[in-house]
Amino acid sequence: MRLTSFPCHPSHNLLLPYSFISRFTRAITSNQKNRKCVPLQTTTIRLTVRAHSVSPTMVKAIRVHELGGPEVLKWEDVELGDPKDGEIRVKNKAIGLNFIDVYFRKGVYKAAAFPFTPGMEAVGVVTAVGPGLTGRKVGDIVAYAGSPMGAYAEEQILPADKVVPVPPSIDPIVVASILLKGMTAQFLLRRCFKVERGHTVLVHAAAGGVGSLLCQWANALGATVIGTVSTKGKAAQAKDDGCHHVIIYKEEDFVTRVNEITSGQGVEVVYDSVGKDTFQGSLDCLKTRGYMVSFGQSSGSPDPVPLSALAVKSLFLTRPSMMHYTITRDELLATAGEVFTNVASGVLRVRTNHTYPLSQAAQAHTDLESRKTSGSVVLIPDDAQ
Repeated sequence: MRLTSFPCHPSHNLLLPYSFISRFTRAITSNQKNRKCVPLQTTTIRLTVRAHSVSPTMVKAIRVHELGGPEVLKWEDVELGDPKDGEIRVKNKAIGLNFIDVYFRKGVYKAAAFPFTPGMEAVGVVTAVGPGLTGRKVGDIVAYAGSPMGAYAEEQILPADKVVPVPPSIDPIVVASILLKGMTAQFLLRRCFKVERGHTVLVHAAAGGVGSLLCQWANALGATVIGTVSTKGKAAQAKDDGCHHVIIYKEEDFVTRVNEITSGQGVEVVYDSVGKDTFQGSLDCLKTRGYMVSFGQSSGSPDPVPLSALAVKSLFLTRPSMMHYTITRDELLATAGEVFTNVASGVLRVRTNHTYPLSQAAQAHTDLESRKTSGSVVLIPDDAQ
C-alpha cells in the first residue's frame, strides 16, 4: 500500500471520507490472573468535523510538572492557538499508550521542558490548517507516531509533514493501537536486522504490544520464533501470534530452554525490550556473530557491558531509535505504509484489550507497568466517547 506525501506538493490531494464511525469494546480485568475481554458498552467515535474559528481555545490535556510515578499525570486545561506555517490542528480521537510514555514520565528519556504533555501516537481529524498550506483540508483523517510529543490531549498542533494519511478501510482504534508499535517492529525486523526465512529469533515480552507484532511479522517472514512471557495466559496469546516455542520465564530459565530448542546453536537475533532482567541472558542466547537488539528497558537499564563480552562470540549490539529510521518524509511514509499493508492483508493483527478515558491516563500507566495489560492499550479523549 503506497502512501502519498500530500503535505509536500500542491498536486498531492488525498480524498478521505468526511466522517466515519468506529465501534469498539472495552476490556474488563477481573484480576491479574484471570482476564478476559467482554463487551461492556458500545461507544461511538464520531470523526465528523465542522469548519470553525481557529482562535485560541482551551482544551483538556494530561500534563507532567515533575518526574515520578503515574500520580504525576495531571488532567488540566491548556490553551491551544492557531496552526502556523506548515502546521495543522488535529482533534484526537484515539491515542496509543506506549512504554516510551512511561520512560519520559520517569525521566529515563528527557523531555525538553516542564510541564510537558506526553504521548507519541494518535489518530484524529484535521480541524484547521496553517496559512498557505496546500494538500490538507479540514476533515482529513490523519495519524502520527513519534515526535513531537504531546498526544495526550483532546486537540494538538502538529507539523503537517509528520502525519500520515489513514486508509479509510482501517479502524481508527486499530491505527492508534498499532502505528507506533508496528513502525517499531518494521524497522527492527526489516532494517535494523533483516530477518529472513531460516533464521531463529528470540522475542522477549512476546505478548506485549511490540512483542506480539514482532512475533506475527517474523513468523510471516519464515523465521522460527521463540518468545518469553510471564504467565500461561500470555503464553497462549504468544502461540496464537506465531511463536513456535514459548518460554514462561517465571517457571524455567530462558537461556537453558533456548539452548535446548536450538541444540546449543543459539539464535541469530534477540529483540529485548525488558532490559536489566534479561540483558545478560539475551547475550548468552546468541550464536556466533549474533545480533543483540536492545530497544527498551521495562525492568530498568542494563548494567554496562565491556566490549570484551561481545568479543567472545563476535556479537553485535545495538540500541536503535525509530526516529533515526524515519528521518525523511519518504522513510516515514514507507515505514507506515508497510504497516498498513500488513494490517490490511491480515499479516498483522492487533488486540486492543484495554481502553481508558484520557483523563484516567494515570490508571492506564499503573496497569501497564504492573503487567496487568496485554496487547495494546488505547486512551480515548473524554469528549470523543
